[in-house]
Amino acid sequence: MEYPTLLPRFLKYVKINSRSDEHADRFPSTQREVDYQMVVMKELEELGLSDVHYNEKAGTVIATIPSNVDWDVPVMGFLAHCDTADFNSENVKPQITENYDGESKIQLGDSEFYLDPAVFPNLKKYKGQTIISASGDTLLGGDDKCGNAELVTFAEYLLAHPEIKHGEIRLGFTPDEEIGTGAQHFDVEDFNAAFAFTVDGEGPGKLDWGTFSAAQFELDIQGVNVHPAVAKGQMINAIQVGIDFQNSLPQDEVPEKTEGEEGFYHLMDFSGTVDNAHLAYIIRDFKRDGLEARKNLVKEKVAELNAKYGERIKLKMWDQYYNMADELAKHMEIIDLARDAYRACGLTEINEEPVRGGTDGSQLTYMGLPCPNLFAGEENMHGRYEYTVLESMWKAVDVMIKMAELQAERNK
Repeated sequence: MEYPTLLPRFLKYVKINSRSDEHADRFPSTQREVDYQMVVMKELEELGLSDVHYNEKAGTVIATIPSNVDWDVPVMGFLAHCDTADFNSENVKPQITENYDGESKIQLGDSEFYLDPAVFPNLKKYKGQTIISASGDTLLGGDDKCGNAELVTFAEYLLAHPEIKHGEIRLGFTPDEEIGTGAQHFDVEDFNAAFAFTVDGEGPGKLDWGTFSAAQFELDIQGVNVHPAVAKGQMINAIQVGIDFQNSLPQDEVPEKTEGEEGFYHLMDFSGTVDNAHLAYIIRDFKRDGLEARKNLVKEKVAELNAKYGERIKLKMWDQYYNMADELAKHMEIIDLARDAYRACGLTEINEEPVRGGTDGSQLTYMGLPCPNLFAGEENMHGRYEYTVLESMWKAVDVMIKMAELQAERNK
């Protein structure tokens, strides 16, 4: 089905900078996120949703679509995050390519950058459809303003069509997903849903209910800096110690050499001098015991270098999230609800391959809110080559409407 308000709503949203900041010492991490959330909140109020409010503890806008049936239906939730990734988000200029031919390059604004189907073969699937991209010097913001626009359009449609029977539905618009800190503040009690779905996935047919388990660690290395002329036997080069540590890890277990359900160690930052150095890593593994084995290997390598150099390395390590499949296996009825809605909307090829990453749902599921992830139509997220497809976004709204119908029918 076509939803005429969805595209203008999406274009309005992506033009508002709501980028999060991993270095901030506040929550939500930026005021611009909150300012954007207030725009969404005002629109929800104008549409006539119930109990629209901003939960300051959670940094989340929450709203309710009231039930229109006279029987009990467990409350279902839908969530979308409001922040965009760590790439230029200022002065986004979305461009629209209608009736894409499936073969041509799409120039991004007047820049030197193109969406090229030879590089991004998914484009070929969207022949005859409408591609929305940016101008080459910013991201688009479809991750996750696709989900934001779809949730609001979904609510607008249900309120305008009371003949569609559904239970009570809760909507949430959350902060700081891109920096991994938003979900830990989420107020499950205030949201008050039996289960929920994040709407933050890729193309139509993607259904995510398995993710990595994840940890992060940092090394701070204190060296000994003396003049190179008299360095023998005295200098301990912190940079070299960091290199030695990196080289001690399995060299093929890195993102650029792994796929599928293979885990990795990922060096994200390395800075320093002879006197001191800092390294930051993430660890990923689909198995919980695999994650623990990787963490133990890191500790062993640090211990070996400390024994060699005299306690020069300080290790800080913490878990980020766990594979939600371990918990969602206990709630397969909600996965079945999504599957049945996909099929009813013509999506017969459902891609349930585990995500090589995480979502807010990874944390929320372990907080007592089972929360798989639905597609939102996002492609090439987190950079200048990001795009979405209007027809994919329409299909996401179709699926949510069908899920609401099925949820009511099954509890009658």
